[in-house]
Amino acid sequence: MIKGLRPLLRGSTYSGMLFAYCGALASLPLAPFALLPTLAWPSAPYGVQAVLVLLVWAALIGLVGLARTTRRALIAFARHLLRVPLPAPVTTRRPTSSRDTQPTHPAPAPAVPSGADHWRTPLWLLLHVALGWAGALTSGVLILMGIALPGGWLGAEAGLSLFGRSLRSDGGWQSWVVALGCLLLAAVVCVVVTSVLRWLAPRLLGPSAAEQLALMAEREQRLAERNRLAHELHDSIGHALTATTIQAAVAGEVLSADPVAARAALRSIEESSRAALEDLDYVLGVLREENAERAPTRTLADLPELLDRLRHAGAVLEVELSGELARVQGTLSRAAYRILQEGLTNALRHGTGGPIGVRVAVAPDRLELGVANGASAGMRTGASVFRTSGHGLPGLAERVRLLHGEIEVGPDGPQHWRLAVRLPVRVSA
Repeated sequence: MIKGLRPLLRGSTYSGMLFAYCGALASLPLAPFALLPTLAWPSAPYGVQAVLVLLVWAALIGLVGLARTTRRALIAFARHLLRVPLPAPVTTRRPTSSRDTQPTHPAPAPAVPSGADHWRTPLWLLLHVALGWAGALTSGVLILMGIALPGGWLGAEAGLSLFGRSLRSDGGWQSWVVALGCLLLAAVVCVVVTSVLRWLAPRLLGPSAAEQLALMAEREQRLAERNRLAHELHDSIGHALTATTIQAAVAGEVLSADPVAARAALRSIEESSRAALEDLDYVLGVLREENAERAPTRTLADLPELLDRLRHAGAVLEVELSGELARVQGTLSRAAYRILQEGLTNALRHGTGGPIGVRVAVAPDRLELGVANGASAGMRTGASVFRTSGHGLPGLAERVRLLHGEIEVGPDGPQHWRLAVRLPVRVSA
């Protein structure tokens, strides 16, 4: 019994009834317009006029429900007063990009509601108003009876006739019992109206099938964008920290013996840190949904600068460049830079310290990238001085897959490690 009384004691029950009252009150401004048919046809029977007024009133309420702002307001009120978790209507946003970036994943298609979906909000509004008026009138009468019946205030009397038998309460303790019953029934009306509205809200105000597809597509795009940014952070920040660590060690060793080399290593640390900060600022701006002023645009044209920083860190590089690097532009050029950056970072972290081979070959139909270095015992067994996240090579493989390329990575003989990537070259726009 106590469990059955719980809905009567919940504040959300009466906030939901307040929501129903608001629907009834919001329809009042439309009532004068609904009376216009009676002015145009004054000679019609009273019943016909009443039906016309209700039909016109319902039509006006339905038209109001077709507005997008109406649905947004109803969803917001339903969240707070009905306590129903309704998602906001889908709004298709353009993917975050700039002049220098191209989105890897297409933007989700806008939700195209069906004909039935257009009428879900008007139907909800009509039921909302109808339940609001029914609940307001019923509970209002019951509350008024509960207040007026005790002691016969206002000359009130209660009577009940059933199957030819009559029961009348004209004062005394009977009137108090009936008054308490009326107040209890008023609370039950609140429970019923609120429960019906809560049952209807997800079905009529919740997302339609088209909107659910759009929500899933938007969520997929958001996850893909965050995944791409995670790759960018891993490639750029990971490389900068690796190079900076090595350069700092070099500077510490030659600080007294060769101040010039130490200053060169410190300048390289400054350049690497500044580049990493630019990447970090851009990624954080995207994650905060801010408009980044300029996206990082490092391409194969910036490869010499990257190689110089590595030489300042003490790395011995054997570079082989062939073909016209200027032919490789746009997304392909940026991806190629990141691939080489990640390959060189792995060579610095896990290599033996010997020469690192870097190969870039541009053919008419493909771009070939390669990084080869001596493989330490830790690199061959998976152990390393540097702690790794394990996301570098999978990220490279995914980047290459999105560009419809091929990747080979692994031991090249007993003492070497090789990364080889082949990417198709398309005509640049």
